Amino acid sequence: MSEVNTETAASSCASSGEFIPKIVMFCCNWCSYAGADGAGVSRFQQPTNVRVVRVMCSSRVDPVHIYTAFLEGADAVLITGCHIGDCHYVDGNDKTLVKYKFVKQMLNEMGLEDDRLMLRWISASEGQQFAEFVTEMVEKVTALGPSPLRKDGVV
Repeated sequence: MSEVNTETAASSCASSGEFIPKIVMFCCNWCSYAGADGAGVSRFQQPTNVRVVRVMCSSRVDPVHIYTAFLEGADAVLITGCHIGDCHYVDGNDKTLVKYKFVKQMLNEMGLEDDRLMLRWISASEGQQFAEFVTEMVEKVTALGPSPLRKDGVV
């Protein structure tokens, strides 16, 4: 089976006018970032147009970070963290869930589709689930098209 050069494929799609979403993903240091590392080490196939931002805990993602990502050109924002009950900071992911619901409601009121902001609990041992989530979200956002908040020409 031949390997596909994803950088070449992405640049050829961009030059042909096909929409390639820009996705920002906040990952907690202890679980989901380690899951991302596991996905890479295990060579699970996943799209390359997701930019990972490592945070110590998913609860450290402020609503301002999410809004800023959208205003700076992200077509979607993903938040990942430890499973409920397994947070290294005791109840950090409970706080994440509260913030997520608040921001989701605000984005809906702004006219953004539900699939543009997603939250998923991924542990360090779930590299395959991480890769599947990234792939699933890139497909969903590609189908949605560019974010209505995205400025033309944002790279």
